Order: sequence, then structure tokens, then C-alpha cells
Amino acid sequence: MHHLILITWKGLLRDRILQGILVATGIFLFIPSVSVLSMRQVGELAITLSLSLTSFILLLIAIFCGGTALWKDIDRHSIYSVLGLPISRTNYLLGKFFGIAGFLLLISLVLGLLASATIWYVSLTDPPARPILWTNILMALTFDCLKYIMVVAVSFLFSTVSTSFFLPIFGTITLFLGGNVTQEVYDYLQTPAGAALPALTKQIALFLYYLLPNFAVFDLKANAVYSIPLPANGILLPLAYSLAYCGLLLSAAAMLFTRRELH
Repeated sequence: MHHLILITWKGLLRDRILQGILVATGIFLFIPSVSVLSMRQVGELAITLSLSLTSFILLLIAIFCGGTALWKDIDRHSIYSVLGLPISRTNYLLGKFFGIAGFLLLISLVLGLLASATIWYVSLTDPPARPILWTNILMALTFDCLKYIMVVAVSFLFSTVSTSFFLPIFGTITLFLGGNVTQEVYDYLQTPAGAALPALTKQIALFLYYLLPNFAVFDLKANAVYSIPLPANGILLPLAYSLAYCGLLLSAAAMLFTRRELH
């Protein structure tokens, strides 16, 4: 499987889409200048912009690289030569997934260093009113990476049943947007206004809440920006949730990919 991971990395490094996305890292250079525009919360704005830019770049990589990984191999017929070797389709799928997931971890590390350097520089030029909790920033970056590894798993599930890149990319975008609002919908259902909704509407909303990935639990930007201590369950539960959900998605993807007819 490690050969597949290395091949996936080489393909990603040659991908022009990825190279174009990484050009956006140059925006980090402008964050200190933009942060100064906030007269009273320069440090908070620098943290917000740095983490948001990191999150956006990881999202683009997860969607476009994860959504086109299988499609490119099938479209270019390179998958047939690989599957002709003594390797199962499941191992092939997992090798591609772990290749992209590992690449996301590497990119997260690089972007995390750029974001930390930017925040550190702004804190030197304009000391923040409250101390920066670097562990919170580290956790925010880590959980962002976990979230987008889940996005890659979602895109792989769509790729196993699609003959083009439209469903993996646009289906993943749609599911990502839905997964970011499920917690808000659930919280609304607990209010008096939500309780007054028709029973069928509430049942459908609850069904989608438990079915769709809950990406809101991975958003720790508020803790990083305002130096709010992280509870232990706020770390362990999302970690376990991401592992379990990725496992379910990959199991379903492997089952579908094994039964798919390749022409």
C-alpha cells in the first residue's frame, strides 16, 4: 500500500490545480497589514484571518484533489494496470485515500507554520490584550485537518459511484455545506419555535442531523481567537467521531467500489 501512497503523492505534486491553490498561501503576507485596520482587536483579527485562510486552502485541496483522484485514474485508464497487480480494489482505494490524507497532514503542517509565524509577528508589533494560547491554535489547526480528511472520505464515497468528476466535487461541496449547519438546525429544534414545527419536519431534520457529518464540532476558532480553555471532552469526542465516521464512509466506499464494473 505504501507504493500507492507514494504514487498518489507524486500525482498530487504534479497537479496544476493543487499548484494554483497553493499560490493562495501568499495571502498570508497581507494579513498583518489587514489586521492593523482593526484598531482594538488586531491580534484577534490576525488569528481569525490566518486560521480562516488555512481552512479555506485545505477545503479546496480536499474537494478538488479528493474528488478527482479516482476519476483521473479511471479516465486515464491507469487504474487497470494497477488492479492487474496482486492488489485488491479495497487496498487500492485505501492507498489513494491515505495518500491524500497524509498529503493534507503535510500541507496542514506547512500552513500551520505560516499561520503561526503571521500571528507571532502581529503579536510582536501589536501585543494582544489577552495572552495567546498556542495550544488552542494548534488544536484548531489539527481539528481543521481532521475535518477535511473527512471531506476527502466523503468525496471518495461519491467517486465510487460516479463516472465523472461532477458528482464527487459538487456532491462533496453540498454535503460539506449541509454538515456545517446540522448542529444549528438541531439547536433550533430544541427551542420553543423549533418544538412548534410539524412532527414530520422535525423527524426529517433529526434524521439528517444523525446521517450527515457534523463539521461544526471541529470548529475551534473561537477558542483560539479568545483564548478559551478547551475541555477534555471537546477534544476526545470529535477525534473519536472523525475516526468512526471516516471508517463508515470508507467501508461503504470499498463495498461499492468492489462491486463496480470498470470499462
